[in-house]
Amino acid sequence: MSKIVNGFSKLNKLEKIDWLVSTYFNNETKVKQVLLQYWNSNPLLQDLHDDFIENTISNFYLPFGIAPNFVINGKDYTIPMAIEESSVVAAASLVAKFWSTRGGFKAEVISTVKIGQIHFMYEGDKAELEHYFASKKENLFKVTEAITENMKKRGGGILDIELRDKTAALKNYYQLHVTFETADSMGANFINSCLEAIASEFEKEDIQIVMSILSNYVPECLVHAEVSCKVEELYAENSELFAQKFVQAVAIANAEPHRAVTHNKGIMNGIDAVVIATGNDFRAIEAGAHAYAAKSGRYKSLTNATIENGIFKFWIEIPLALGTVGGLTKLHPLSKLSLKMLDNPSAKELMQIIAVAGLAQNFAALRALTTTGIQKGHMKMHLTNIIKQLGASDEEKEYLINYFEHKTITHNAVVEAYNKLIGEK
Repeated sequence: MSKIVNGFSKLNKLEKIDWLVSTYFNNETKVKQVLLQYWNSNPLLQDLHDDFIENTISNFYLPFGIAPNFVINGKDYTIPMAIEESSVVAAASLVAKFWSTRGGFKAEVISTVKIGQIHFMYEGDKAELEHYFASKKENLFKVTEAITENMKKRGGGILDIELRDKTAALKNYYQLHVTFETADSMGANFINSCLEAIASEFEKEDIQIVMSILSNYVPECLVHAEVSCKVEELYAENSELFAQKFVQAVAIANAEPHRAVTHNKGIMNGIDAVVIATGNDFRAIEAGAHAYAAKSGRYKSLTNATIENGIFKFWIEIPLALGTVGGLTKLHPLSKLSLKMLDNPSAKELMQIIAVAGLAQNFAALRALTTTGIQKGHMKMHLTNIIKQLGASDEEKEYLINYFEHKTITHNAVVEAYNKLIGEK
């Protein structure tokens, strides 16, 4: 039986669900119940969610948590985080409290330049192309004036348009490399609209425009965040050994790509959670961050650490193209709430906050890895998930948590302990 459907987008939401359930789930009523139970009880809010994407049939919720006790540039923050992975919010909170008594986090935005490119093919004489570009450049700015007018009022706009010869990488390939300042907006629609207007003006018979699109690699939209303290203030048991192992762990992530990927994934746990909570595009942030980690030609750590003259210093430098106006930031109620919780930051302030969240997450992971090991904390959280799956009562849950306080936690061990407990009852 064919599962190809015509006119699916014209069906209403319930009709879409009925088609899905009958085609893929043999009309199981439980499937429909699962989808319906995640509909929002507020019809206006549900309509808002339905308009975010196409062919909606339900909502897929992420837990929304908060990590208090962050001190960034002398200001107190409680950071919102939307994520499904256990331990992330707890780790961020613990690290925030730890550094709040050691001067807090320091952060600064290095630059906020964003990039768009017009990719085109040209088979003629390069000198003629350069002359043509020089003659057209002023007009390329002019054709975007209607688009850039409001952005200019907010301090943004097109910074420069540059002709780049890319024929060494691909025959006949050139590009117009355009740089932008987009103020408090992420600016994707603004950038793409400008690029298309420029491309239309620049194209002629011997210049074939292939595409015009922003780049999510923004190495000049950069933020720096750091923490530092005396080595003896780092770890109660043996601060010097801990500091040495910590620095070595970062050095290993810089030397070994297999480790660097996991190392940076942990950083993105913290970053993505805040990016999602504030209504920004975590996929764009991920792509740009990982490209930046490989800017040397070898994939490396996004963080660095040193010990100099008895001072431990740990920092991150990462590109973050973010917005606090436009898109979901003004549509999703929880995104609006998140930004308000952060005292309605500018895009630059949000860059600092999110970089700090990533740095905190990395500190938590490396502290665990170089001391007790990562699994102790993870498995404690995993224990509660296993107990929930078993359907244990509150009394049984308390017993199992106490039982595994000093024992190795595995799924089989928990099931066996639970079955034994039930048997004894």
